Amino acid sequence: MAACAHLKQIRDVTPSADGCEECLKTGSDWVNLRLCLTCGHVGCCDSSPNRHATKHFRKSNHPIIQSFEPGEELALVLRRRDHPVAAVPYGKHGARANSRDLR
Repeated sequence: MAACAHLKQIRDVTPSADGCEECLKTGSDWVNLRLCLTCGHVGCCDSSPNRHATKHFRKSNHPIIQSFEPGEELALVLRRRDHPVAAVPYGKHGARANSRDLR
């Protein structure tokens, strides 16, 4: 299997905030946090009311995120339905990146 071309977008990033950047500004709550591995944006997951990580992806087209939760080893390659992406191994701690459809 060929390596996912999106892996080239992974950078050594500094998290933009200690919580969801937008939720902290508005006083909103979140469920879990996601870190953009291209620019360091920290946004809330899709289980959160505001879904800021997905909104960041749609605006920036940065497709690779990682959990920003302590002890959670998860990385995802986000994609639009018209752009298929295969699951790829990734993670500083052996996490596996999985494709996920966004509408």
